[in-house]
Amino acid sequence: MNLPDALIEAVSQRLERFTADQLSAAADLGAEAQAFVRSGADAMDGGKRLRARFCLTGWQAVREFQGARAAAPTPDVVAAAAALEVFHAAALVHDDVVDNSDTRRGRPAAHRRWESAHRDASWDGDPAGFGRSAAILLGDLLVAWSDDLLEEGLATADAAHAAPARRVYAVMRRDVTVGQFLDVAEEAAYRTAPDSEHVARALRVASLKSARYSVQHPLLLGAALAGADTAQSDALERFGHPIGLAFQLRDDVLGVFGDAAVTGKPSGDDLREGKRTLLIAYAREAMTPGARRVLDELVGDPALDDEQIAALQSTIVDTGALARVEELITEYALEADRALRGAPLGTTAVGALRDLALAATARAA
Repeated sequence: MNLPDALIEAVSQRLERFTADQLSAAADLGAEAQAFVRSGADAMDGGKRLRARFCLTGWQAVREFQGARAAAPTPDVVAAAAALEVFHAAALVHDDVVDNSDTRRGRPAAHRRWESAHRDASWDGDPAGFGRSAAILLGDLLVAWSDDLLEEGLATADAAHAAPARRVYAVMRRDVTVGQFLDVAEEAAYRTAPDSEHVARALRVASLKSARYSVQHPLLLGAALAGADTAQSDALERFGHPIGLAFQLRDDVLGVFGDAAVTGKPSGDDLREGKRTLLIAYAREAMTPGARRVLDELVGDPALDDEQIAALQSTIVDTGALARVEELITEYALEADRALRGAPLGTTAVGALRDLALAATARAA
């Protein structure tokens, strides 16, 4: 079953209180600082609150097994779930700068909005450069906010639970940063990597950049705050990592084949950005060296037109790459489900985890 809307609303309300405090603190810093802080609050609008949902459900899974049925989430786990959403907003802001993306969730990306603000105000200098600089700093501000919000929550937590929760969060931050770098590096490093390693390299990026931080670590964070034992943490980790991989592979499919009206990003955007995903690795495996060279020349060209995008999409389908990725998504989902069987977790929460797994892997945006 899905989390009650009231639980996610509690996270949204915590975010609203936190951002209101930040806006109040910036009240005497001038118009530019106020606008900058307000853009941080705006960066958290929308989204599926996926990481918060996994965090709260991980907490519930442990607490329910401990006998606390229908327990309302405590302030520490609500704050932790909210901190995950702030960190995610930071990652998206930075990701859009790195990828030179124009849109996010159907709206201009943060660096584009600040570029427009610079131009509209007739400020001196290069609007595009200002937009990029502002967005980098905005992402940094959001990372700091996520730490602040987490620590506010941990101050109310059981001390024995706060320490492992803090360790989970620290590992998550390191992993996703390394994963983001590897994602960027792969766009250039693939040229010198042996063809036989491309699949493994794509999966390594998917694991570090998304699987752990989107699902596995939020689950473990919530579980730690509930006082999870080793067996419970192990079961949630064995569930979370494959679901996280399936989530990222679904994201990769949507980045190539998604409907722009639903995803909020142009169809085929990952192809223009040069993302070396598993789709591309599988397609390359099935190609002749000559066809592979043509694919490599096209992927990463920001000027690809709709006809070229359609041709690349057809190539990915015709080589069987799309079918192989869809098959792997199914395999990961089954692997995750097996991890829940007989696990020392609450029955109702296990049902919620299965629903979240389906939502994460069978989605259109």
